[in-house]
Amino acid sequence: QVQLVESGGGLVQAGGSLTLSCVASGRISRVAAMAWYRQAPGTQREEVARVFYNGRIRHGDFVRGRFTIDRDKDKNTLTLQIKNMTTEDTAVYYCYIANPASFWGQGTQVTVYA
Repeated sequence: QVQLVESGGGLVQAGGSLTLSCVASGRISRVAAMAWYRQAPGTQREEVARVFYNGRIRHGDFVRGRFTIDRDKDKNTLTLQIKNMTTEDTAVYYCYIANPASFWGQGTQVTVYA
């Protein structure tokens, strides 16, 4: 089993920035990828960004340079920096790991107000 704990969510004014963190613990071995997803009310969960085992990064189509994902293999952490936030970034953000089985964190709420 792998446990993922997210932190860093909260209330942010539009135009501001936020950094989310995820700490992985447990039986971490063959990590194929780690990723951030988000889900706004009434919508499907969507992938924000993913880091593969070889360091390659894939971003969601909507990212447009405002999101930066970073993984620290030694510390088993994953961060997501979000800049120039808009109200459309309001969502619950989830940390994900493929180890290779899939595990999810509980999510952290991010609310952006105008």
